[in-house]
Amino acid sequence: MTELDPNDPTNHPVGPPSPIPPDAVPLYGPRYQENPAELYRELRREYGPVVPALLEGDVFAWLVMGYRELHQLFSDPQLFARDPRIWNQWPNIKPDWPLIQYTAYQSSVLFGEGPAHQRRVDAISDALSGVDQFELRARCEEIADALIDEFAGSGKAELMTQYAYSMPVMAVAGLIGLSMGDIGDTARDLVTSLDGGEAAIPAYERVAGTMQRLVAAKRAEPGPDVTSRMLAHPAGLTDEELFFDVLLLTLAAQEPTANWIGNTLQLMLTDDRFSLTLSGGRQSVGQALNEVMWENIPVQNSLGRWATRDTQLGGRHIRAGDALLLGLAGANADPYVRPASMAGAPANNAHLSFAHGSHGCPHPAPELAEVIARTAVEVLLDRIPDATLAVPAEELTWRSSFQIRGLLSLPVTFSPAPVATGP
Repeated sequence: MTELDPNDPTNHPVGPPSPIPPDAVPLYGPRYQENPAELYRELRREYGPVVPALLEGDVFAWLVMGYRELHQLFSDPQLFARDPRIWNQWPNIKPDWPLIQYTAYQSSVLFGEGPAHQRRVDAISDALSGVDQFELRARCEEIADALIDEFAGSGKAELMTQYAYSMPVMAVAGLIGLSMGDIGDTARDLVTSLDGGEAAIPAYERVAGTMQRLVAAKRAEPGPDVTSRMLAHPAGLTDEELFFDVLLLTLAAQEPTANWIGNTLQLMLTDDRFSLTLSGGRQSVGQALNEVMWENIPVQNSLGRWATRDTQLGGRHIRAGDALLLGLAGANADPYVRPASMAGAPANNAHLSFAHGSHGCPHPAPELAEVIARTAVEVLLDRIPDATLAVPAEELTWRSSFQIRGLLSLPVTFSPAPVATGP
């Protein structure tokens, strides 16, 4: 694995470190964890569309939460680059900073630019296009039934650890050719790596080791999977490129999709518009999935762009080398695109939850994620239609990650159900 060193001499900040504004807002701690949506509303009223913010460790960055401003960020890669080596804060970053694994430059499609980036995107998109969505749906139904069988007879379950976290990684494992024996540890380590803290870096390194072994195995013995198709692609990916891109695919599929499932189930179990139709309203699942992507998006924020020169954005002076956080949740709640009069109304698909532009989720990744999430929700509602929360809704607790909006647990009770029959 490539060593990630914030003081790597290949880093070349384009400006001196920006001073931390005295009114910078911490994106961590209980206030952020408990109700980020309310915090975003307060920040918009007080600061406007671009907010001075602090990440864990009091690292300064701009939170871009205006819909138009974020769209500009996605659309102008010349001004807002994806290469983190120009970050002006590198002199202040410690090697054990919890977010270092997702910020230090890697040979990944995530940090590419121009034609070199497009070459990697083409390989990913073409490999994913080889996935039969009907077969994926059938496989997801089998996975969902097997997971539900483990708790169906007990009349109770904790749906995050016993269901939502397991669904995507088990589905994606088959797509990329990962062995079943690696699935459980990989899912747990992905969660830990994104939540920050002392355990984040070791967890990431374990996931990276798993992906390195996968690439080596597929290079020696290709199969009918996404990894093998990427290996055979005309782009001619090196083992290092493939390792980073398969790792990114797994991360991008697991965490957002698991919490898309969890947040949708939470909505349907706590909101009368959905909970009243749990036993028969399958048509409401698509609406719930879409509403979550607007109002309780799994990926709330991402540290994703760096200014190549001094500029203005949302009335703020952005210095060369400043980091800009993609405030996806805040942008989706921008009154410019979601006025208060639309609250509770059916939402369209103009949200920025899958990002936008050259670094948006490559086609057909969003469609595959929706197949996994929709199947997980629908099968669960079919199997245990009378599921109800086992605790008051206000007692549900959320993860502390500034990036991911997801529940720590979702306990439910229900009438014991029979084990599924069939192959």
